[in-house]
Amino acid sequence: MSYEPPTPPANFPTEIVNMLNESIPERLRDVATYAEALAEYKAREDRLEESDDQEEVEERPDDLPDDVPAKATITIKEINDNRYYYWQRREGEKVCSQYKGPVSPDD
Repeated sequence: MSYEPPTPPANFPTEIVNMLNESIPERLRDVATYAEALAEYKAREDRLEESDDQEEVEERPDDLPDDVPAKATITIKEINDNRYYYWQRREGEKVCSQYKGPVSPDD
């Protein structure tokens, strides 16, 4: 049984495809982890920007800390193979995070 390498998306730049094809498996896993985290970050920024555009004020969640704005969203960050909840919100042009607590193994 032979395996064929995956086909890259048609819109990928050639230099990225070549760099990935020349990478070792560990580097590819690092790239995948980074790319997924970056995609989540950018999607979260888009959501925060959309929520900034909405004029309607949403009800404040019960578990939102007093010093976190009502438009904060919850995200999960993985640090040293451990997962943690963080509040994230926009303050001007930057996105700020505030530690909430560990993700339980049941989540």
